[in-house]
Amino acid sequence: MGEILGLGMSHFPGMRSAAGGGTNFLRGAVQRPDIPDQWKDPKNWPQRLLEQLGDDEGRAHAQLHREAFISECKTLRQALDRFNPDFVLVWGDDQYENFKEDIIPAFCVFAYEDMDAYPYHPERDRLDQSKPISAFGRPASRPAPANAWDEPEDTLFHVRGKRDAAKFLARGLLQEKIDVAYAYQPLHYDGLCHAFLNTVMFLDWDRKGFDYPVVPMQVNCYGSRVILNRGGTFPVGAIDLPEGDLDPPGPSPERCMEVGAAVARVLKRSPWRVAVVASSSWSHAFLTPKHFFVYPDVESDRKLYDALTRGDYAYWRGVPNDEVDASGQQEVRNWWCLVGAMEELGQGAPGHHAFVESYIMNSSKCFAVWEPR
Repeated sequence: MGEILGLGMSHFPGMRSAAGGGTNFLRGAVQRPDIPDQWKDPKNWPQRLLEQLGDDEGRAHAQLHREAFISECKTLRQALDRFNPDFVLVWGDDQYENFKEDIIPAFCVFAYEDMDAYPYHPERDRLDQSKPISAFGRPASRPAPANAWDEPEDTLFHVRGKRDAAKFLARGLLQEKIDVAYAYQPLHYDGLCHAFLNTVMFLDWDRKGFDYPVVPMQVNCYGSRVILNRGGTFPVGAIDLPEGDLDPPGPSPERCMEVGAAVARVLKRSPWRVAVVASSSWSHAFLTPKHFFVYPDVESDRKLYDALTRGDYAYWRGVPNDEVDASGQQEVRNWWCLVGAMEELGQGAPGHHAFVESYIMNSSKCFAVWEPR
């Protein structure tokens, strides 16, 4: 019988930079022409947002946010090393990197072999090298920005795969009547897109090495605007697009929990010790239309977090899918899979948890550890 460790974290790209992300998300948002003037006026912003901005454009808050983030990543790595898994399953999302207009599966198990990744190289579509992989892709002519570890631009990360376990999982999910997709090689993106690669990089913050094989499992967290906007934060189709112009939604919280529960059942039947990791920040400012993309829905995040700390999985299951998009919580679908797995395993509240709040860093970050029962 397999043993399972549950971990929840963030893959926030800003933490890869030497500056830790900064507050450019907020300042960029208020430049959008489709945002009403009243939402650009700080007098109409929440008090907590203004407190975090302070009198230094948020630099002090950004530093504290970064320190808390790094500390929690190290806590999760300690739990991972104590457990010493045979492999790590990561629920992560794709942001117009590997899946584009040609196909967008609801769930996909990546049965990859070992992978070499160059996180600081320019990103290009492997089917058309002339195209950047997304709106965030760095042109080859632009030098790589300084990173948090002062690593050279040609730094190589070798990430071990575990195809036999990935195939076992896909086969088991199909037997569980979960119509999951699977892939043996990338489509548009060479190697691991950032949700998965950043997870490895952050769990190895101290750069002591990461030798655990990784099985990525993609969840469609696009919501209704990422394909429309080709992976960027703007124009995001303007605030009030007709529903017919938006993309179809991702899977519902209830369905994500059902899939997570099925994953737990399959892995419990396996011969392996497995760490299952949900990797995402929570509500994203640039995905929260009810706040005109200026700041995230911290209030809704807090309600989810409070329910998490109570082990109230019924609350998580009951969140309507349209509220997920309205609150900018599209990427939390990765966590809904994890929560479904923990409920299936009879887990209550996580033994360790932390909520790193931010109104100005694009998103709050949550961390959690469920030790095996």
